Amino acid sequence: MKPIRVLIAKPGLDGHDRGALIIAQALRDHGMEVIYTGLRQSAVQIARAAVQEDVDVVGLSSLSGAHKSLFPKVVEALKKEGADDIPVIGGGVIPAEDIPYLEGKGVHKIFTSGSPTDAIAVYIKQLIHQETISTPKKIAHIGIAVESIDAALPFYQHTLGMELEAVEDVESEHVRAAFLRIGETKLELLEPLNETSAIASFLEKRGSGIHHIALEVDDLHKRLQQYKEQGIRMIHDEPKTGAHQADIAFMHPKASGGVLYELWQPGKGE
Repeated sequence: MKPIRVLIAKPGLDGHDRGALIIAQALRDHGMEVIYTGLRQSAVQIARAAVQEDVDVVGLSSLSGAHKSLFPKVVEALKKEGADDIPVIGGGVIPAEDIPYLEGKGVHKIFTSGSPTDAIAVYIKQLIHQETISTPKKIAHIGIAVESIDAALPFYQHTLGMELEAVEDVESEHVRAAFLRIGETKLELLEPLNETSAIASFLEKRGSGIHHIALEVDDLHKRLQQYKEQGIRMIHDEPKTGAHQADIAFMHPKASGGVLYELWQPGKGE
């Protein structure tokens, strides 16, 4: 298999390229061929270099604050060169509020300052091999830790007017779970079955409250493999069986800014 070829470019008048050079070396360490165009390149120069070098991806770096103008110009220049099939990714000092605008203008992915270089390399590999991680379908449920489901239910049933859908013991997690539907998602009340339950530990430390958010995903096995390649910290490296015979795996809160996320793939009966 031939190596992925990446063009790293610094559009505009930005005179600092330390970050771009670090990215270039990181991609080479991942077995990619990297062409660096140097400083102060115009959009047309970058697009023509991408065509001449027959690259698979164009990576743009900007620290000047002109990314909202420069990145779309490169995308447009590639179209004019008949090379709009070459994906463009970007990085640098880019405010979060600018990301939707840039992606709407055709930039495939924005990596903000501090993004791990390994994550950039893995994304490029997945992009070229058409194995990028799909967006979660929806919030499957929100898990709420309670001391007693029986004691908590009146509030949800009578005060909020929610309908109890099912109650189930999940032996693998040592919890009793009650599900109440709300729109396309559910609330999951979690009562510990014994002291070894993670919910028992949560209640002891924090008391009743939101425990986790479950995201519905496709092909959990593949997703976990991709996270492993990215170095994402997980609680479960392999799927395990949860409520309703779903496949589940929890991400470590340290990977997600302190929020406990459950990845949830529905069972055949869902």
